Amino acid sequence: MSNTTKKGAHYEELAYRYLQRKGLSLLEKNFHHRQGEIDLIMRQGETLVFIEVRYRKASAYGSAEESITYRKQQSIISTANYFLMKKKLWDNPCRFDVITFKPSKHPFKAHDINWITAAFG
Repeated sequence: MSNTTKKGAHYEELAYRYLQRKGLSLLEKNFHHRQGEIDLIMRQGETLVFIEVRYRKASAYGSAEESITYRKQQSIISTANYFLMKKKLWDNPCRFDVITFKPSKHPFKAHDINWITAAFG
């Protein structure tokens, strides 16, 4: 496993635990389809939540939020549609959230977490 893959898995796990504490329940992690991948698929009440997790150590090339391009959004939406068809969940309300991490400026806090609900769709 590459260092980048390990780092990605680490932040996905942090996002999962954060969202679980907020009351969401996990359906799947790292759901793959030929169109792309969804980091986390969770449920909040009746709503299915497709979550993209991003970390940026520095913003020299744009923020974590800015790194989710229109093309990436379309890939996530297409993969979500496949998930809904495969699991026969097309009647459920859905939304696309983003969780971003950046290093914290506070000495006793490792990361700042930003949860953007209904980020795109």
